[in-house]
Amino acid sequence: MPNHEAPKEPSKLLEAVHIALSTESSTTEGVAKAPLTAEQLRQIELNRLKAKARQREARTHAEPSSVPNGNNKRPLAVTAATSTSPTAPSKRAYERKEGDEGDLLKPLKRNSRLSNYFEYDLSKMVNTKGGFLVDEDGGPGKEVDEEVQRREKQREKERAAKNAEPFRSLDPALNPKCRECGSLDIDHVYNRTFRCLVCNTCKNTYPEKYSLLTKTECKEDYILTDSELRDEELLPHMLKPNPHQATWNNMMLFLRYQVEEFAWKKWGSPEELDKEFFRREEEKRRKKGKKFEKGLRELRRKTREGIWQKRKDEEHTHDFGAVFFDGEDSEGEELSKQRCKDCGFEIEVEVF
Repeated sequence: MPNHEAPKEPSKLLEAVHIALSTESSTTEGVAKAPLTAEQLRQIELNRLKAKARQREARTHAEPSSVPNGNNKRPLAVTAATSTSPTAPSKRAYERKEGDEGDLLKPLKRNSRLSNYFEYDLSKMVNTKGGFLVDEDGGPGKEVDEEVQRREKQREKERAAKNAEPFRSLDPALNPKCRECGSLDIDHVYNRTFRCLVCNTCKNTYPEKYSLLTKTECKEDYILTDSELRDEELLPHMLKPNPHQATWNNMMLFLRYQVEEFAWKKWGSPEELDKEFFRREEEKRRKKGKKFEKGLRELRRKTREGIWQKRKDEEHTHDFGAVFFDGEDSEGEELSKQRCKDCGFEIEVEVF
């Protein structure tokens, strides 16, 4: 194996060069000096450059922060504690007593001036996909993710199959037709929800039959109850998000002609439904008027009591003082009187 020697000190290197030159000169004293060849001159120059490089390297190892580089800047290196550089660390950081090695393993003390903070151990944190970033390479929860994705795909297939239009038969007699015009282009949503065979054209042409009614309209206009409207067998309905507020319950939409048929069956005829409707409206007006009259009577009573109390509070009660004599009457007897202390009203009294 080649022997890699450590770089020599600059002084020792110069001594070796002088000894080599003196030895070469002593061996060539008796021989006439021959001119140096080009190869020898090149080797001498190469050795000189190598010696200067070694000398520069040794100086750099001795003082790394004081020797500038080619750009006249300090080299990017770790400053030793024994360096004379002004940026060298304090010696007190390295002065440790025996038994103080455990201080290096202790956590740093928290600055009391700092506000509250949370310290997280990133090595123990688990990616829960909260940021919607899918882990393509897998991980500890890869099996669970695959199971969830499989279920979601299955549900998506079921929804697609449910909402898909049924296939048409090659025999036209077997295909469902519109009840109004006999067209084959029926609305499958109406067919699936309301079991009504009608095409889009007829649905828009006859809104008095195929328009949709809300639950409130069914209760107010056709006098139907909640239990009747919730019965799917009696009145099928469609659920849609509430347009007024997303957090409210879904709207229940009913087909107009189905609601009317059920209402005619319940009340007997449209005329009977109108009679019941007007009767209930009259009952509402009567109750409203009765409530208004009751409130008016209560207001009058409070007003009357207030006026009476006010008059009673304004009444003056005389506070008569002591009896005094005020002359004589026509018969020559003394007149005894009393005078009110507040208003000065006088009355005659008889003293026994």
